[in-house]
Amino acid sequence: MKNRSILLITAIAALAFSCKPKEEAVTFTITPSVNYGERDGKPVNTHVSYPASYSPDSIAYFLDGVHIGSKKDSSAVTIKTDTLRCGSRFITAKVYKGGKSQDVTTSIIIMPTRMPTRYRFKLIKKFPHDTTAFTEGLSYLDGYLYESTGGLGHSEIRKVELETGKVVQRQKLDDKYTGTGSVVIGDKIVVFTQKDKAGFVFDKNTLKQVKQFNYVDSVAWGATTDGKKIYVGNSSNRVWLLDPNDYHKTGSIEIYDHEAPVNQIGELEYIDGKIYANIFDYDTMLIINSKTGAVEKAISFIELWPGKERPKKFEGDKNVFNGIAWDAKGKRLFVTGKKWPFIYQVELVKATMEEAQH
Repeated sequence: MKNRSILLITAIAALAFSCKPKEEAVTFTITPSVNYGERDGKPVNTHVSYPASYSPDSIAYFLDGVHIGSKKDSSAVTIKTDTLRCGSRFITAKVYKGGKSQDVTTSIIIMPTRMPTRYRFKLIKKFPHDTTAFTEGLSYLDGYLYESTGGLGHSEIRKVELETGKVVQRQKLDDKYTGTGSVVIGDKIVVFTQKDKAGFVFDKNTLKQVKQFNYVDSVAWGATTDGKKIYVGNSSNRVWLLDPNDYHKTGSIEIYDHEAPVNQIGELEYIDGKIYANIFDYDTMLIINSKTGAVEKAISFIELWPGKERPKKFEGDKNVFNGIAWDAKGKRLFVTGKKWPFIYQVELVKATMEEAQH
């Protein structure tokens, strides 16, 4: 009799459960739409929409994983964009109901509010440069240039006298590596390689290799440092941020002008809070906000070594404008190119309105 009672209770409970109406799936939408672009620095309002019959317990909003606000209804959370890093920023809304949550996502693309200011260069002085040096990275310190060169089987790190162009020390990379960007940090020189996911650390005084490490990306081009982190380009519009002690990735910035992402970021140099960058295959230098990735200034160097003055057999499509170094003490800016005959000391001057239009 007791067993029959238990079975009866179980059957009644099962019947009651089966008769309980199932919760209908709720469709959520989020504003703005995916890849919404904001180039004017205006605030962006984001909110979740849902059927009138639905009532959430709360909705929490996150920008790139950071909580930016919560609501009890479909009213909007405002995102200030004027100080955001350029590029894709991801918005996630967590809709809470009855102890459960559901994610709704979208994204916005932040671009600079203004077009880059046009500058021109003023040539101050020329210094000799080895025309066999396929310049990838360039730094200046205490009268010497530290230059990394590329080319499979020919890649090396060099210490060069600025005034004479004489190579006073050199250290070759293993023949299986193609060297790219380099950066001087304290008593070390860090050199990256192309498509090998390998980086090398050399003693600045002896140029002897002291360490090898794995790089975070499949491609590494230019490199520079602000003393607290290393910036490394990967041929796209992205610049990785690395820890200067163990070289692990800590973040990234995306490079944009007022219209689009700027790809082919080459050699880099950090100067007074800005990143100076070559653009591969263009005789152009950009000055970039190191915090936001916004291109603030652009300088054409097409007349630095005019094409008509170059040797007829000179491979201009390969031996491009590339190499930026900064003398922090003397406030001197140096530029060059791959296998170019000179290191050029230049000053940057704001272009006139007429010059900027050409």
